[in-house]
Amino acid sequence: MNGVATRSALNLANHLKTAGIRNEDVLSAVAKTPRELFLDAALGHKAYENTALPIGQGQTISQPYIVARMTELLLEKAPKKVLEIGTGSGYQAAILAQLVDQLCTVERIKSLQIQARQRLKRLDLHNVSFKYGDGWQGWLNKGPFDAIMVTAAASSVPQALLEQLATNGVLIIPVGEAVQQLLRVTRTESSYHTETIEMVKFVPLVNGELA
Repeated sequence: MNGVATRSALNLANHLKTAGIRNEDVLSAVAKTPRELFLDAALGHKAYENTALPIGQGQTISQPYIVARMTELLLEKAPKKVLEIGTGSGYQAAILAQLVDQLCTVERIKSLQIQARQRLKRLDLHNVSFKYGDGWQGWLNKGPFDAIMVTAAASSVPQALLEQLATNGVLIIPVGEAVQQLLRVTRTESSYHTETIEMVKFVPLVNGELA
């Protein structure tokens, strides 16, 4: 990053700390990641605002606070192998790739997946596997996963994702339509434990439709 972007990313990380993000590794990853790389040039001046922004195809790059909050929740049990559903711009993947050993990420819109792959390669992040496919189905032959993060709102928790969680693994997922809740689902040896974290607003997790 150039000097201005470096200062802007550091200021964003400091803002997120003030907003309640406590994990220093997450804050460090935000401070090192050039968010403008994940946006069209016309929106580059808004890259370090704490707001969601459009990335085309009816999709958005999530608000930095929610990126950091979901990452912080996911990291609590120190997962090594993580599945992300909804690659989108690649920004969330870039944050995760700096913090876990192996990241698998699924995107249903081919053009977004291609762009995200190029961006992560440019950032020298090579511990990421990409799949073009239906996020509702997860990535069966790569599982089980220590943690799964879903970056779009599902109408209900996808059964396939629950089944691809390792025992003691966690699923971080927004669920709902008009009203959405961020859930943390933990798989135990015999069942699943669900907690509601906070209210959120995401684009829908589309089921079975590739673009």
